[in-house]
Amino acid sequence: MAVYLDTSCVLKLLWPEPETARTVALVRAEDRVIVSEVTWLETKVRIQARHASGALTRSGARTLLRKAESLVSTPPFERPTCAAGVLGDAAAQVDVGSRSSHCRSLDRLHLAAMLGLGLDRLVTNDDARARAARSLGLMVLLPR
Repeated sequence: MAVYLDTSCVLKLLWPEPETARTVALVRAEDRVIVSEVTWLETKVRIQARHASGALTRSGARTLLRKAESLVSTPPFERPTCAAGVLGDAAAQVDVGSRSSHCRSLDRLHLAAMLGLGLDRLVTNDDARARAARSLGLMVLLPR
């Protein structure tokens, strides 16, 4: 069985945060941990943002990116290609009459990527993404 790891949790594996230990434990319990192209893109953007804000030097950002690449290239991590039509699938999830399942576009892309990869379990630390995932019938694991 596989689990989808979103960016909020990949980042906890790259730098210490309060939920890092729990995220590590959740990952270690899995045979397959899926890091989608959406997660990878967002991870790279977040590393670049730390550099742009001055929190990381250029060298530090490049070192962290290499660490991230090494991490997600090592079992149990897998980086499959997202299914064609992921944008349309994300748009189809939006229920303009619902308040409880509202989340950002990027959250919808994560969920569409998950579903396109045939996954039904999500590890996230993002409350809006978790609510939206549950509204789609997905299992959510929170590392808190």
